[in-house]
Amino acid sequence: MKVEQNIQRLKYLLSLYKMTVKDLLLIISDGLSKPITEDEIIADEVKLSHLKRIDKIFNKGLHFYLDPKAPEQNKEASIFFRKSNFNVDLNLGAKRIVNQFEEFKISLSGIAKLADLRLERQIPVYSSKQDPKEISAAIRKLLYPKFCTVPKDFLKAFIGKLAEYNILVFEFVETWNKKDKANIDGFFLNPNVIVLKRQQISFRREIFTLAHELGHYLLNEEEVEQLDIQNMASTTLSVVERWCNDFAYYFLAGEYDAVIKNLGVASAFNDYHHSEIETISTNTHLSKIALFTRLLYQKQISSNNYNQIKADFDEQFKQRVEEEKKQRELDKQDGVSQRGSTPKPINSPLLISTIQTAFYEGVINEYDVCKTLNIKPEKLDQFLQ
Repeated sequence: MKVEQNIQRLKYLLSLYKMTVKDLLLIISDGLSKPITEDEIIADEVKLSHLKRIDKIFNKGLHFYLDPKAPEQNKEASIFFRKSNFNVDLNLGAKRIVNQFEEFKISLSGIAKLADLRLERQIPVYSSKQDPKEISAAIRKLLYPKFCTVPKDFLKAFIGKLAEYNILVFEFVETWNKKDKANIDGFFLNPNVIVLKRQQISFRREIFTLAHELGHYLLNEEEVEQLDIQNMASTTLSVVERWCNDFAYYFLAGEYDAVIKNLGVASAFNDYHHSEIETISTNTHLSKIALFTRLLYQKQISSNNYNQIKADFDEQFKQRVEEEKKQRELDKQDGVSQRGSTPKPINSPLLISTIQTAFYEGVINEYDVCKTLNIKPEKLDQFLQ
C-alpha cells in the first residue's frame, strides 16, 4: 500500500538532523534482505511500510509526512538551525531528545500565552568577561536552595528554586536497555529552558550539570553537551565552557571554596585529603572526582597522584555498573520482573503551575494535563485542587 507524502517534510527532517539520504537509507534498510532505494522514498508516493520505518527514526507520527504545508527552516524552529557546532558530536538519540524538548518548549510557550501567563526572563544576562566567582556569589543569594543532604532531594529543591525565577527545568529518563541512548548530559535552550539527563547512579553529576547549564542561561549561550567533569582542568576548553564550569563549582561550593584552598597540597602524607574531600562532597553535592579535579586545576595535587585517584574512582564506578548488570541478569534468569517501574522525571513546579493555569483557563483538557505531566487519570485531582 502506498500513500501520498509531502516530500518537503521529509527533506526538512533530513536537514534538521543533518542527515543525508544515504544515512537514512542505511538505517531504514537494517534487517532487510533487499535494501530500500532512494527512488522509493524520495517520491510523491511512498510505501506505508517504508514510511513507518522512517518514522521510527524521527517519531513525528505518520500524519506529519502527509501534511501538505511545507515546514519552515527558521531559527525559531530549532537550535539545529540556530547553531551548527556543539561540544559533542550528537548521536541520533541526542538529536531526538533535543528536538523533542524544543517542540515541547514551543508548545508550552503557546499554551502560556493563551493562558495569559508571563514567563519572561527575570535575571539579567551576564558576560563571560565577568568574574564567575563574583557572579556565583550574587546568584547564590537568589537561586541556591535550602541545603539537604540527600542529593535527589537537593536536585528537586534546586529545580524548584529556578522555577521561582521562570527558569524551566526538564529531566528525561532513559532505561538501561534503551537503544540509541543520547550521548549528552544536558542542554540550554533560549530563553529559559534547561534539560537534564537523569543520572541513575550519581545525582551529584546531575546537580553539577544543572549548575553548569545555569551558567549557560546566565550568559544566554545555547549549548547541547556531554560534560566531562574530569576535564574541568583542561586548558583546551572554550571561554564559555571554562566560565560555566567555574560558575558551577563556585555556586555549589559556596563557603567551602575557602576550605578547599586551605587544604594545601594533597599527597600520601595526608592521605590525599580523602577524609576532607568526603566531608566537603557531602556538604556541597560536588562529587569527589570534581573536587579532586579542582585541586588539580589549582595545582594542589600532582598529575600522577590525580591520575591514580581518578583510576580508583573509575574502577569503583565500573564495579557498580557491573554489579547492577549482573543483578538484572540474575533477575531475568529467575523469572523476576525488573525491580520497580521506570523512574519518572522530576517535574518543575513552573511546569505544573503553567499546566494548572492553562487547564483552569480552558486552554487544555484533562487528557492534556495527564499527558504533559506524565500522570495517571486517577491522580489528576492531586494536581488540580
